[in-house]
Amino acid sequence: MPYKKFQMDSLRSHWPRHVAIIMDGNGRWAEKKGKLRIFGHKEGARSVRNVVNFAVNHRLPSLTLYAFSSENWHRPEKEVTALMRLFMQTLGNEVKNLHKNNVCFQIIGDISRFTPRLQNRIRSAEELTENNNGLKLNIAANYGGRWDIIKSVQSLAALVKIGQLEPSQINEELMNSYLSLKEQPDVDLMIRTGGEYRVSNFLLWQIAYTEFYFTDVLWPDFDEFIFESALNAFAKRERRFGRTVPIDVDIY
Repeated sequence: MPYKKFQMDSLRSHWPRHVAIIMDGNGRWAEKKGKLRIFGHKEGARSVRNVVNFAVNHRLPSLTLYAFSSENWHRPEKEVTALMRLFMQTLGNEVKNLHKNNVCFQIIGDISRFTPRLQNRIRSAEELTENNNGLKLNIAANYGGRWDIIKSVQSLAALVKIGQLEPSQINEELMNSYLSLKEQPDVDLMIRTGGEYRVSNFLLWQIAYTEFYFTDVLWPDFDEFIFESALNAFAKRERRFGRTVPIDVDIY
């Protein structure tokens, strides 16, 4: 076997189980081209499709995409309205293809603020794909990491109040079981596009030992080659989780 192919196979064997992406730069991408910001969001949807296809083809277990944060409601009303319209359209166009490719789709976040029509479309997409056992695709919409933690704490507090749980019984495992991604592994790799270096209230609990990959590439220009470069960069890192010796074996 040629050395280069052996090296690539070795890297892929150490790819992350769970990748999260902060998809930043749609608006700036459009503005650089003298277009409205929504044009950038439409192009960003194409990048989402490419990334999901890559994840399916390479059998990544979990992929979580930050589509709309709880703070994004503060954007101009026209942009938010256009985003909701695009979200609705994309869901309608893509869900059958996701189902065909054995993808289990879910929205994480507080969907109660969305229109009833959009909420129904979300539930229909989740119900259609809930028994699929391929890629777990999580779309964070009206999501915030602090909201996720508070929601979990409130659920546990309610059990304590009615006497079904003692405060001393609360541990990380129990806390995690009430979070949005409770049945999936913690995030191994978080990618942020657009040249920013912050987590923006995304998956605060789940990124305790996450590796980060930042790129100046704006989200509409993010493709499978950049994605693969990020995954390979992760595979070369030593993850100690507080230990003095990395838990991964030498990949060379």
